Amino acid sequence: MKRIAVFTSGGDAPGMNACIRAVVRGAVYHGLEVFGIRRGYSGMINGDIFQMTSHSVSNIVQRGGTILKSARSKEFMTPEGRAKAAEQLQKFGIEGLVAIGGNGTFTGATLFYDEYGIPTVGAPGTIDNDLYGTDHTIGFDTAVNTALEAIDKIRDTADSHDRIFFIEVMGRDSGYIAIQSGIAGGAEMVMVPEVLTPISEVVETLKAGWSRQKSSSIVVIAEGEEAGIATEIAEKIRAQVEPKVDMRVTTLGHIQRGGIPTAYDRILASRLGLGALEGLMNGEKNVMAGVVNNELVYTPFRDTIRLPKPISEDLLRMVKILSV
Repeated sequence: MKRIAVFTSGGDAPGMNACIRAVVRGAVYHGLEVFGIRRGYSGMINGDIFQMTSHSVSNIVQRGGTILKSARSKEFMTPEGRAKAAEQLQKFGIEGLVAIGGNGTFTGATLFYDEYGIPTVGAPGTIDNDLYGTDHTIGFDTAVNTALEAIDKIRDTADSHDRIFFIEVMGRDSGYIAIQSGIAGGAEMVMVPEVLTPISEVVETLKAGWSRQKSSSIVVIAEGEEAGIATEIAEKIRAQVEPKVDMRVTTLGHIQRGGIPTAYDRILASRLGLGALEGLMNGEKNVMAGVVNNELVYTPFRDTIRLPKPISEDLLRMVKILSV
């Protein structure tokens, strides 16, 4: 293998630039030509491909977002779109790909290999930490710390006004951001999509706190919570408690995707980027590079897409105990 390309796809995550840097500089170190593809699969279809050098990735390790841009491509999910992408890669002589992204990215890469035999090794780039085959994904640690900073500030105003705050964090199918930021922020309750939390249980927990003279409370809610989004949950709870209780809702939204990546995310992204590149060089294909128990591992895309990544029961138990 002499020529490879790297791209980012799907939602951006802090640390993606550190991962790109590791792929590019690793390729240069190993004597490979390396190309960047702008805007993911969309750029692959349109031939938005350019050669990269060590200088191309100077001064980016500390930057959020992705210098290669990102996009979701409906066209790539059609046979015609993948045919155009394969034609562009052939034009540039690209023999293998490093894909930084999540489930959708790896689903596309699997289809692409089945049809055109172009090998891809993935690096897990998503703040949700919802990919099987790695303890943590690129961007997760930064997102947790961003959410935690907001929770700490909201705690101050909640305490000053004796309010209940319902704080919604990202995690459509995964409650990892909610559970970790909730524990670290001292939340009275955390609601995640993996576990059904009856509204009655939330009400009982809040009332128990009031009986102990607790004047303010924080409830952290993952956006994929089965009971609804934060505003809906707040209204359901408002209907079951005394009207004098003051409630507020804050949705953190896309602020969790941006910002300077933490040291942990920069190191993890660098390790996974280099691991993905060297895996590709060593004949790995249709796998995701991950770190499990501090060991670099490769997991087939089909497993990362299909298998669930449950939240530790210890973390769920911890929330209950520490809210007493």
